[in-house]
Amino acid sequence: MENRAIQQITPLQRALGTVFRALNFLLKIGLVVVFVFPFLWMISTSLKTYPESIAYPPSLFFAKPQWENFVMVWNSGDYLRYARNSITVTLTIIALQTLVSVPAAYAFARYKFRGGALLFGIVLVSFMVPTQLTFISVYLMFSKVSMLKTLWPQILPFGANAFGIFMLRQSFKQVPEELIESARLDNAGEINIMFRIMLPMAKSSLVAVTMFSFIGHWNDYFWPFVMTNTDFIRPLTVAIAQLRDSEHGNQWQLVMAGNVILVLPILIVYVFLHKKIISGFVYSGIK
Repeated sequence: MENRAIQQITPLQRALGTVFRALNFLLKIGLVVVFVFPFLWMISTSLKTYPESIAYPPSLFFAKPQWENFVMVWNSGDYLRYARNSITVTLTIIALQTLVSVPAAYAFARYKFRGGALLFGIVLVSFMVPTQLTFISVYLMFSKVSMLKTLWPQILPFGANAFGIFMLRQSFKQVPEELIESARLDNAGEINIMFRIMLPMAKSSLVAVTMFSFIGHWNDYFWPFVMTNTDFIRPLTVAIAQLRDSEHGNQWQLVMAGNVILVLPILIVYVFLHKKIISGFVYSGIK
């Protein structure tokens, strides 16, 4: 039967299959070029001299790598403080979101209570509310309590993550009820069930949510720019954006060096966690 099925494949079908595979390969190569080329151009420009960065026609290559561009950018301001602010804000937000999202997702996934569907609907609706609609009221609120000169206006509004609650809820719903019931028969409390049984099984989803949160808040420019009025509390994104407003405005090799400094932590984290991010969106089930 298998030989007969193979014989039924005509030369035209075989040729069409080859063409489709070639087109699929070319499409993948094209997507890789589209996504990777901007990073290559940024890194290449950051290692050029000033004449090379403004040369026409532009070139992706440089004569000799100019590592001193990164030193000049780092020494042009208090970038150690800016980096410390970015790290503090991002890690605190992730910690708060984890403390809020895990219990909320567990409640939505495993408990039926009055108003639960309405509350979960409100969580989903919050996806459609951009920060540009709320920044004025939030700014006025923090201004009234004299907190604008602290890091809290960059942290507290993001203490809950609707996307994280949604993702973890979907993962928690995949855990069989029998496993939870057997844990309760062993006198395991809800806290133990949530953190020792449910959370390890949803580890991939938690890593994916954490990674997206890290990228979003590490790269955030609008919110810190609005909520800060002094360099003492500004993060790296705002500081590097100010490179164009300073004496380095037309020195693209320095501007790109600053962008490499900003993007490098994200690339490092992604290299180590990209498999977990992919598996977080795949139904795994329980073996």
